[in-house]
Amino acid sequence: MSATLPTTTPELAAAANLIAETCVQVSVAQGPAALAKELARIVPQYAFREVLARGGWYRLGGVVDAQGQHIADDLESWVADELARNDDDLAAVASVHAEDALRATRLTGKTHYWVARTGKGAADFIQIEIEELQEVICHRLFPRGEVPASVEDLVDPRDACPGQQSALSLPFYALRRTTDIADFLAGMRDQKPEPQPVHRFIDAWEKSSAGHATEFSNHWVIAVREHLDRFRQPIRSASPVAAFNGAPPRFEGGFGSRGLALAEALQRFDKQVGYPMAWFFHMITTKTVPHAVATVAIEDVQGGFNYLPDRDVQVVRDWLHRPYSF
Repeated sequence: MSATLPTTTPELAAAANLIAETCVQVSVAQGPAALAKELARIVPQYAFREVLARGGWYRLGGVVDAQGQHIADDLESWVADELARNDDDLAAVASVHAEDALRATRLTGKTHYWVARTGKGAADFIQIEIEELQEVICHRLFPRGEVPASVEDLVDPRDACPGQQSALSLPFYALRRTTDIADFLAGMRDQKPEPQPVHRFIDAWEKSSAGHATEFSNHWVIAVREHLDRFRQPIRSASPVAAFNGAPPRFEGGFGSRGLALAEALQRFDKQVGYPMAWFFHMITTKTVPHAVATVAIEDVQGGFNYLPDRDVQVVRDWLHRPYSF
């Protein structure tokens, strides 16, 4: 099921509909190359490219019987309905289904992030999140009439799925979200005039050597979230995620490094990641680089050993004056 954030233009809304339809039609077995080909065909105005794939997550699925036939598509709704039929008595529900050999399912997932630049600013890009999903059979519901301690323990217990999971379907693609990042971040400013960490991160990128050397969306995606507050008003939040498949390189600066040793460690890290000032941006996101490095780098500058361009020195100073992290 797609969950597309509001878009600001009819063109982007129409593109989202086309992408959603394409996800249904393209087989996972064909791989991302097939998706890339179809995206280029249906939305040629956007030069989409995949920059990151993140897996290892799941969503609750439904309920199946001993033969793997679906009893319900939504586990939580099924449990709520069963409780309503049994006076909210979980023990009674367990008794009713003790011999049914029902099992819960999950949708195991991987998210593919695709981006397309729309302007010169770091945040000027469209981001689409395409999920690769597969429904698998997980834990038994009410084995031998056992009563779980709570509804949470029933629908999502620890170690619910065995190591070798039985698949109910072939993997499939589904559009999760289409986001105009510049528009989304502007909406965040509207709800709170004070720049939030993600705004400061983008601003730092544009002012630093990184912003003068490469495109932001080559190296980062934006994890976006939206929920309703108690007044039913939409609240947006966002954080940068390094578009790094696998772990980022290890920072090799030893404890207490400064001067030439620190300069060489920063340069090695930047070279491995692929752009200048990578150490700074990973310092406040992936935590690969210790925060203390920023302080030592500025102390080196003040001591006359300046291995950072002036623009980068100012970016680090601004962060030290008002630190933030994700």
